[in-house]
Order: sequence, then structure tokens, then C-alpha cells
Amino acid sequence: MPTRLLFQEDSYLSRFEARVAKVVDNSVVLDQTAFHPGPFGGLDTDTGWLETSLGKTRVVKAEYKEGDVYHVVEDPSIFSEGALVTGVLDWDKRYAMMRLHTGAHVLIATIYNKYGYLVTGGHITHEYGREDFDVKDENWKTVFESAVAEANEVLAKCLEVRVYWLSRDEALKIPGLVKLAEKTPLALEKIRVVEIPGVDIQADGGPHVKNTCEVGKLKLLKIENRGKTKKRIYYGLES
Repeated sequence: MPTRLLFQEDSYLSRFEARVAKVVDNSVVLDQTAFHPGPFGGLDTDTGWLETSLGKTRVVKAEYKEGDVYHVVEDPSIFSEGALVTGVLDWDKRYAMMRLHTGAHVLIATIYNKYGYLVTGGHITHEYGREDFDVKDENWKTVFESAVAEANEVLAKCLEVRVYWLSRDEALKIPGLVKLAEKTPLALEKIRVVEIPGVDIQADGGPHVKNTCEVGKLKLLKIENRGKTKKRIYYGLES
């Protein structure tokens, strides 16, 4: 059975219990986990701790491989198949990544809806986010600067962030979900949807905050010209 992804059910779960499914070299696979793996949906890995009756060890990263989450640990010797494990996330890092993730949805939606720029890729850590856009006009620097301010106005409205599941057929009928949904496995019966009403709706597997007010304000860190039509924006959270 694939690892049950608890962070998709409750993004705020920072402590959980699980059973060891297998141990592979310095990695531990659990039957369920709240650790967000990387690369997965453009977000970075969580870090934290795993504890058994034999001791406690650091989780330096989690990796997603063929449906399972591999927790790379400093000491794999304390794990055995079937053993009960308690997992604890580095919550401050996770929560910052959640805030940036929700902020990214608002920023990307703002840039697309008002300026028509299509996002082509990105990555979010607990420290910053970056997004690449397909841009053909010369005013892209001004657009990025304005979009951050405009996204902050939306975030300040304290909009609910809704997370729910739809059947694949239902999800594919929603404009804006089709491109992402087509990248999901054909056998997947349910698709997780993240919606900020009136702002954005996406097929999305990562953790989010419950309300846009939790994000606070985004700040523009840097913008780069990465090619003829590829422009990149880096952003963080205001302290």
C-alpha cells in the first residue's frame, strides 16, 4: 500500500504515529506520514524527528518515490518493520512553507488574471518561493513589482482556503484544473482541490493555511531575466 499522506488530510498535523513499512539503507518508509516529501508538487521537504522505543533520530529530508515517502534519517538502526513510530515536524519551517504556498497561489493568480502571464515552473521552501513565467512584453519588471502589492491586498481580505476532494471526472470539468489534472496518474480516482473563492482554484497536493490572513505579507526579493520569454520572481514573507 502507498504511504498515506496525512498532510493532505490535515496540514496542521505536526505530530503523528505510524508503523514502519520497510527500512532501506538510511531511509524509513512508514504506513502514513505528516512529512511533506520533496520533490512533490513544487514544495520542499519537511524535516523533524522520528522516535521509537529504541531511541530518537533526525529526519534530514523526505523523498517521494513511486507512491511511498522515504524518510532519510541520521540513525536507521532504531527501526524495524512493524515498529511503532512517533513523528514530529519542525513546525516553524513547515508553517512558513504553508504560508508561502498559499501566498504563491494568490500571487500566481494575480499575475495570470490581470496580466496574462502563464506560470511554467517554481519551487517553494520555508525561506522563499520562486516562480517562472512565460512573458513576451517589455514591462515584466513593473508587472512583478505591482503584482506583489496587489497580491498582498488580496491576502489581507482574510479569505478562506478551501481544501476538498473531487472525482477525476468532476475535477476535469473545472476550467484551470485540466492542465494540472492531466499530469496526475490516470488510475487516480480522486483529485485534491485547493480553492480560494474568487481568486484561484487548482489541483494541489501540498499543505496550505486555512485563511489568507495567516500568510501576512509577501515581499519581493529578486527578479531575473532567465531567457527570451522566461522571467523569474523570488519572494519571501515579511517579518
